[in-house]
Amino acid sequence: MSENTNVATSSRRWLDLAKRQLHWTICFVLIVIVSFYWALWASDRYVSHAHVILESPQISTPELSFSSILSGGGGKNSADMLLLRDYMLSTDMLHFLEKNADFREHYANNGDFFSRLGDQNAPTEKLLDYFHSVVSVELDEYAGVLRVDVDAFTPEEANKVASLMLQEGERHMNEMGQRLAEQQVKFLETQVNSLETRFEETRQALLEFENENGLASPTSTVQSLGSVVAQLEGQLASLKAQRSAMGSYQSKNSPQMVNLQSQISALQSQIEEEKGRLAAQSGGALNAVSSKYQMLQLRAQFAQQAYSGTLAALENTRVEAARQLKQLSVLQSPTMPEYPEKPERFYMIAVFSVIALFVTLIINMLILIVKDHKD
Repeated sequence: MSENTNVATSSRRWLDLAKRQLHWTICFVLIVIVSFYWALWASDRYVSHAHVILESPQISTPELSFSSILSGGGGKNSADMLLLRDYMLSTDMLHFLEKNADFREHYANNGDFFSRLGDQNAPTEKLLDYFHSVVSVELDEYAGVLRVDVDAFTPEEANKVASLMLQEGERHMNEMGQRLAEQQVKFLETQVNSLETRFEETRQALLEFENENGLASPTSTVQSLGSVVAQLEGQLASLKAQRSAMGSYQSKNSPQMVNLQSQISALQSQIEEEKGRLAAQSGGALNAVSSKYQMLQLRAQFAQQAYSGTLAALENTRVEAARQLKQLSVLQSPTMPEYPEKPERFYMIAVFSVIALFVTLIINMLILIVKDHKD
């Protein structure tokens, strides 16, 4: 009887103490429950790690600056790496994993109550939040390396999700980089076809004009006629000088003077005729023909230059389109986990215990302060 009495007395004392120190009781009960969950109930999770960098064949001139020294020189592709990170954590990537990695089924049908996906038919917004809780994509700006970590309830699923994310990320970056280049190529191809047609039309017009006038080069003909006129005028000046000299000692009716005058008259007539061919206002005047020919020739040359320039731009754009290809260089391929890295059971128990004790201690201090004020 005495032993039962002692046990009952001890139990009442503990109950009284628990009632008086209710906050400490709740604290220790929570620590026990949480410790039980992390130690025994929480499901094992396997983590697949991958480290990648994004490269392209485009060659850039190295730059040395204070900011590049501080960043370690690894930030050349930081913009592209951030775009890749954003896509890897996007809804589009989530939908891709749903179709190709059975994301919903795996995370809804495995794991404990708190770590698994609560509803296999959860809306996209909630599924995306869960996706962010099991997938980590972080950029090391100093080294320029993208670190991908994927949690799953089996090693195979973790490795599969990580591998698919890398493959789809590379495909998306290539598609995004080439889209603008392809549009530029299509535009330039259209311009090349248009300018090629225009160039052929101007060349054909030039050839038809030459055939109609029976001249291979009206400009050359005009230059030749000008040379002829200059020579004739030189001969005319020489004959006139001879006539002046002979007139000082011979009469106008002498045979020599008559012959010289005949030559001068013939040269004058020939010069007038050649000048008429150059400057006559008729439709067949060589100066008008030459002017029109030069205009057609300039049009053909301009069309040729525009065509050749657009061809060069097209080839350069095609080269740039090839340079837009991005390649994920894998520094560490997605690992196949051999043991569960998560949850970190002892760490989680220790952290919760410290926080719970700290909060309870604050509550206890507040209670003591209130009691002192009442007294």
